[in-house]
Amino acid sequence: MKFKAEIDIMPHANLLDPQGKAVSSSMGNLGLSEITNVRIGKHITLEVDASDESDANSKVDDACKRLLCNQIVESYTFTLSS
Repeated sequence: MKFKAEIDIMPHANLLDPQGKAVSSSMGNLGLSEITNVRIGKHITLEVDASDESDANSKVDDACKRLLCNQIVESYTFTLSS
């Protein structure tokens, strides 16, 4: 079966996010001062061939841990659909 994974990778909440901070600071210049605490991460979509959802889940989790996410400074979540 082919599954589609939607992966979100974000910097850990307790770490500084310079890109998010810059965007947050710029919101006031755009008249959007009510928008604060912007955090910027990555969104990745991929397809995986697997025998079942459990196998697909395992493969995507492995890809996140080994390649897509730097777990020292980032965390990840993902959803699968068939």
